[in-house]
Amino acid sequence: MNGKIFNSQGILVGGVVGDEIFGIKGQKLYDLKGSNIYKLNGDLVGHLSDARGKGKRLDKATDKLFPPT
Repeated sequence: MNGKIFNSQGILVGGVVGDEIFGIKGQKLYDLKGSNIYKLNGDLVGHLSDARGKGKRLDKATDKLFPPT
């Protein structure tokens, strides 16, 4: 899965490349398994929506996973 990640307000906060999630500055932040988001240490921290297409939108509870720019 590849695409962009938007927060609940529609602001670009990251991207997905394969099974990895990156911040907008290119740093690897999380691993992705299915729609589950995991910290690099393996802890489950959230979920991506099941939206189809290249843009994924976060719900408000998951917004906190991505630092403000």
